[in-house]
Amino acid sequence: MIPLLPALHETSGTTASREAVRFGDHVLTYAQLAGASASLAHRIAGAGRVAVWATSTPRTVVAVVAALRAGVPAVPLNPRTGGHELAHILADSTPSVVLAGAGDELPAALDALERIDVDTAAVSSHAPPLEPPPESPALIVYTSGTTGPPKGAVLPRRAVAASLDALEDAWQWTGDDVLVHALPLFHVHGLILGVLGPLRRGGSVRHLGRFSVEGVARELLAGGTMLFGVPTMYHRLAGALADPAVSGSLTKALAGARLLVSGSAALPVHDHERIAAATGRRVIERYGMTETLMNTGVRADGAPRAGTVGPPLSGVELRLVEEDGSVLDDTASIGEIQVRGPNLFTGYLNRPDATAAAFTGDGWFRTGDMATIDADGYVRIVGRKATDLIKSGGYKIGAGEIENALLDHPGVREAAVTGEPDADLGERIVAWVVPTDPASPPGERELADHVADRLAPHKRPRVVRYLDVLPRNELGKIMKRSLGV
Repeated sequence: MIPLLPALHETSGTTASREAVRFGDHVLTYAQLAGASASLAHRIAGAGRVAVWATSTPRTVVAVVAALRAGVPAVPLNPRTGGHELAHILADSTPSVVLAGAGDELPAALDALERIDVDTAAVSSHAPPLEPPPESPALIVYTSGTTGPPKGAVLPRRAVAASLDALEDAWQWTGDDVLVHALPLFHVHGLILGVLGPLRRGGSVRHLGRFSVEGVARELLAGGTMLFGVPTMYHRLAGALADPAVSGSLTKALAGARLLVSGSAALPVHDHERIAAATGRRVIERYGMTETLMNTGVRADGAPRAGTVGPPLSGVELRLVEEDGSVLDDTASIGEIQVRGPNLFTGYLNRPDATAAAFTGDGWFRTGDMATIDADGYVRIVGRKATDLIKSGGYKIGAGEIENALLDHPGVREAAVTGEPDADLGERIVAWVVPTDPASPPGERELADHVADRLAPHKRPRVVRYLDVLPRNELGKIMKRSLGV
């Protein structure tokens, strides 16, 4: 059976001495990571589940890798989670142990658990554990809980391996790649793609700890070949390209990277264009969810196209479905994305009702995301069914294209679009705008005409509301429910 992380089984040779992870000055080679994780795996073997206090440190990497090697499901915990939500996650997942750094101060909710401090310098004389079966749980990752308490998505080893191998194919990802990122390690993007991805390939990851423009430029110029980020990060990079103090080194760094990848939310078209114009390098996007891991992605040898997330990845089936459940033949029309493949989770922990509701009778997962598909198979996501599909005047309208049109206006720095009830139209389009100059924001009529000229009259906002900042979560997604949706 092929191990999930094969490079950790090499105890000698070039791979063992190669850098696996770097957090600032703290470096772990593959041999060091293998020793520390094997030692910890021996200590937690037989535990039902283990919680991981998922700080952006090497200790989190050792903890998760140890759990994977021991065949014990890991439950990554966001250190910034509030007390009520943390209590729910612990009661639902019932871990017996919490893995943390020696200096980490843990909340009282974790007092009842046995605590094991992670030693990144530990070595082990124990034989490596046997590789668990592909269907056994690897991680339990909790969703954001936008429609109720967070649900624990049970991710089997099979799904992790399938997604990472599909990305290897799409992105020509090899052990020679050095990935740079600053994503949190309690989520699929930062942990599975951003850490387990390089480790499965035998490559390396350099984590910045906290995102900074200077850190990105420094690590890419020092040998980084790939950059993973979310739209907020790329927006800041695009803005910095106009700053003479940093633009020279940053332009060189981004232009020299083999791959710039954005995910977790749609990257606005104007940021795509600003980065491409300055560096000659286009950011590519991919689409995934906690429950499905990765579904689509623009290929490294494909044509980057702003506003799309590429075609389905190898092994993934994807279709668009109407509200009545019928499959759309006209994929230029908006429909809900449903997916099927080895990348899917096995279900929600302790929630057979929610699991059953998430799947069709023939095994397709209902994503809740709305999209169209171009003639060549590239998927264009227009938003979430619950918050981004607006039905106005008999039209189905995706919020995303209106947001991109608004961002083309020089007076708009940030924009979000929602729908609200309207007695005549069914729903009217509402634009939430952060103006470039708060003292002189663009007028409501000006913005409506701007959108109508670029898209169609029925897509113009009927209401404009001005904000100082849009509410976002830690991955940069706009929290539209906080806007009153």
